[in-house]
Amino acid sequence: MQFIPYLNFNGNCAEAMAFYAKVLNGKQGPVMRFGDMPPSPDMPPVPESAKNGVMHTFVQFGDQELMASDVMPEACGGMAYQAPHGMYISIRVDTVDEGRRIFNAFAEGGKVSMPFDKTFWSPGFGMVTDRFGTPWMLNVFVPA
Repeated sequence: MQFIPYLNFNGNCAEAMAFYAKVLNGKQGPVMRFGDMPPSPDMPPVPESAKNGVMHTFVQFGDQELMASDVMPEACGGMAYQAPHGMYISIRVDTVDEGRRIFNAFAEGGKVSMPFDKTFWSPGFGMVTDRFGTPWMLNVFVPA
């Protein structure tokens, strides 16, 4: 079994996923747009203003993925965007330097809820919501 986080964005999915690929040393997958969907009698047409929105993409990190899309346009039966709440994406890294590098990249233009620092369980831990609205926890792994 594998858990794959799937993020929703409010029109800035392509920018966010390119940022995550760069910061986390991942490989960007194909980007499918709402405008690429073939017409369907069961769905209203995609409005011109939403055609460039991301219907689906992913970033690959070794054998792991982070998937995402912009929210489906309301005109097509989608719901209004809601910022993530009640969850974090937790990243475990091997070194304090790597944790601090990623944390600082996410903190730029974002909101720090717990600064990256030493804790009783880790030499480096922090909590931040990046400028795209995604909440992250960075934790330096210490082998037992």
